[in-house]
Amino acid sequence: MNAIDWIVLFGTLALIVSYGVWKTRGASNMQGYLLGNKSLPWWTVCLSIMATQASAITFLSTPGQAYEDGMRFLQFYFGLPLAMIILSITAVPLYHKLKVFTAYEYLETRFDRKTRTLAAFYFLMLRGLSVGITIYAPALILSTILGWDIHLTTLLIGSLVMIYTVTGGTKAVSITQKYQLAIIMGGMITAASIAFSKLPDGVTFGNTFQLAGEMGKMNLINLSFNLSDRYNIWSGLIGGLFLFLSYFGADQSQVGRYLGGSSITESRLGLIFNGLLKVPMQFIILYIGILIFVFYQFHQAPLIHNQALQRQAMSTSAATDLTKLESSYSVVFQERKEIAGKLVTAIQQGDNPAIENTKAALAEVQKNEAGLRTQAKQAIKKALPKANTQDKDYVFINFVMTYLPHGLIGLLLAVVFSAAMSSTASELNALASTSAVDIYKRSIRPAENDGHYVKASKWLTAGWAVFAMIFASLANQAENLIQFVNIVGSLFYGTILGIFLSAFYIKYLRSTAVFWAAIVGEAVILYLYFFTDVAFLLYNIVGCVVVVGVAFILQTIENKSSR
Repeated sequence: MNAIDWIVLFGTLALIVSYGVWKTRGASNMQGYLLGNKSLPWWTVCLSIMATQASAITFLSTPGQAYEDGMRFLQFYFGLPLAMIILSITAVPLYHKLKVFTAYEYLETRFDRKTRTLAAFYFLMLRGLSVGITIYAPALILSTILGWDIHLTTLLIGSLVMIYTVTGGTKAVSITQKYQLAIIMGGMITAASIAFSKLPDGVTFGNTFQLAGEMGKMNLINLSFNLSDRYNIWSGLIGGLFLFLSYFGADQSQVGRYLGGSSITESRLGLIFNGLLKVPMQFIILYIGILIFVFYQFHQAPLIHNQALQRQAMSTSAATDLTKLESSYSVVFQERKEIAGKLVTAIQQGDNPAIENTKAALAEVQKNEAGLRTQAKQAIKKALPKANTQDKDYVFINFVMTYLPHGLIGLLLAVVFSAAMSSTASELNALASTSAVDIYKRSIRPAENDGHYVKASKWLTAGWAVFAMIFASLANQAENLIQFVNIVGSLFYGTILGIFLSAFYIKYLRSTAVFWAAIVGEAVILYLYFFTDVAFLLYNIVGCVVVVGVAFILQTIENKSSR
């Protein structure tokens, strides 16, 4: 990075924070601070919802997921549009009618305080862990790329978010997210355009799809039913539907976004357009990873995408082995480049026998390349036992740092920071709302004035920000961050959804039965996570079904015993 990159990076971040503070200064009551005075138009609601869901992990990790595993991750989102329709019909008018600050307030009107508190507690556990991961992911990668201490990058991201979230509340979160999302998508598409421009002459955009398809990366649909397969059409449509019903219907980080809509119609439109736009957006982000994969068929990819780790290993006993492996890797690359060129030619000529032959040859070369990468990771692990050699999350950012011109590097790093700030702000605001309204106001200090609760919300926002920064500093990187975030969500979303479905639709069920069923449901999910291989998306179905089923049993027993 040079001076231009630093100016672009910090100039962009300073503008976002300053704009958020300036536009939302002076929020003095709970409605203004937590709901933005219910003044947001549908397009702001939509963009805020999308930006909340699309954290820095999305933009750092998703391209690497596609690079390694192809497009099948897109199936995760197939249940989203249907979930948006269901929630627009049911949850949105109910929340607006009751004039609630949080989703969990409704549970007390339907059940009682203990059920409301339990659901709020589950949410705080879920979101409290997730916000730490949301900060940790970009903090770790940026610290590695920039050579900064991870505590510094964590402090920078957390502090910037805390400034405008504490100052302006929900409205500050929503209005800054519009511009953050624009910067994010503009930067991502710019990076993709540069990757395409550096492909050999004669390789068309259509050829990139064809080449990726022949190499097994355009695996959009998997119709097989397999309980241990994380991504197929059934887990996406069914498991994804349950996950998104819970996430958008009972997770305050999302409910708070559309509660700020100026009317039921504006909130509904925000949700519906999120359902229409999210899948294409994820397709674009995944395809950027595919495009980088195609790019590296003609340009040598790093032996290890986490270049900082490889440089560190070169100063250890692994240096000799890594040098030999780099030499072998270069030879394999030249072979791959030649075969990839032949495959493109065969595709352009429609020569099917040649396509099959070159595909087979290329698959063999890729197998050899994967073997060399595995050996390199083993050598690094031997020399640095505590090192995490999983490097999918570094694919995109390493491409940016290596191949983009100065200025754009600063912009893409601003994208990473912006995405981290965007989703973190929503999560902090949701944590503060739930802590202030459902715990502090309801059970600790129920009789204070509005100004007191605004101050308490600000202190709670700051407190959750500090907690997130501490957790981020202590966390360990997962196999793949985009998957890890969704796994954490699935540990609680099914149970929370079971509570809300019981509240919305099943009048037979009452508070005590649902309360104990929710405890049983969460125990079942934790058992599945720690002791089975069931795919995490299915936790959302299992948790919901167990809560509703056990609640029916307990309610029936209670009814019989009371006769």
